[in-house]
Amino acid sequence: MSTVLVLNGPNLGRLGSREPDVYGAANLDDLRAVLVASARDGVNIDLRQTDDEAELIHWLYQAVDERMPVILNPAAFTHYSYALRDAAALVTKAGLPLIEVHISNPHARETFRHTSVVSAIATGVIAGLGFDSYRLALDFVTQP
Repeated sequence: MSTVLVLNGPNLGRLGSREPDVYGAANLDDLRAVLVASARDGVNIDLRQTDDEAELIHWLYQAVDERMPVILNPAAFTHYSYALRDAAALVTKAGLPLIEVHISNPHARETFRHTSVVSAIATGVIAGLGFDSYRLALDFVTQP
């Protein structure tokens, strides 16, 4: 069985209650259910969330060490965390896919959200499609 690491950054643990007009009413358990239902046979979903930058970085190291593809929603770290960017680059340099996802469309929001320090090293970026951003990323990283 292969495992896909689905990593979520700060404040995403509050999905469902935080700005539902932007992020919707569904929570991380709902996201997990969508991904498990969408996963190909033999694919395990390991969905995690943290508000801690160091923990997120260590999870990216784990992805490299255990050869797991990554779906990453860096959340607020998207815009300024060069430490996260450098750890994410280790994933792609190891030949593993890393898809940056966003529930909302950062380019349709405040100007500071228009810049991602992660996008340039990501295999791809999917944004603005709600939980379908994750589902499409899952389809990509598990394609035969």
